[in-house]
Amino acid sequence: MGQHLDVILPLAALGYLSGTWLGAMTVCRLSGLPDPRLTGSCNPGFSNVLRLHGVRPAFATLGIDAAKGWPVLGLGMVLGMPPWGLGVIGLGVLLGHCYPAWYRFRGGKAVASAFGVMLLLTPGVALVSAVVWALLAWRVHTAAVASLASATLAPLVSLWLAPEFAVVVLIFALLVLARHAINIGRLQRGEEPRL
Repeated sequence: MGQHLDVILPLAALGYLSGTWLGAMTVCRLSGLPDPRLTGSCNPGFSNVLRLHGVRPAFATLGIDAAKGWPVLGLGMVLGMPPWGLGVIGLGVLLGHCYPAWYRFRGGKAVASAFGVMLLLTPGVALVSAVVWALLAWRVHTAAVASLASATLAPLVSLWLAPEFAVVVLIFALLVLARHAINIGRLQRGEEPRL
């Protein structure tokens, strides 16, 4: 483990920096749209942009947030980092998205970023989670329900499809669930915005 830390920690720091690029902020600024942190659910992410501004800005946001960690993760893979090391780098990306220093640590919920990281590290788990998210979002019209369910399912799927990354996926899922604490309260009160 120790021999990899001198590479993994700098890559995790780069992962954090890449994670701080919030796709919603870039897309809304370039499109002349309001700051997504000030309207709707006040979350700078795919679902809020979809509710506020429609499909095109939302999918542009999703694309940025999903892919922004790929260069640093790809570098870690090329350098032969072990699964736990790639997980630390991926966690850096997610923490950057959730707590971006440039935006006073007011970031997103890490759903799209976690999908992007898993798409590179555990593509099968990512695709199953995405299908579950899409089906539930279509059925119940509530992004939080879809996100909570897919995050809960992902560690179980990883035991089957990518057991070497099971602990990594569990940590990602716990972060996503923790970031949805406010949404859970709103769901219990019947106040969660619908898609």
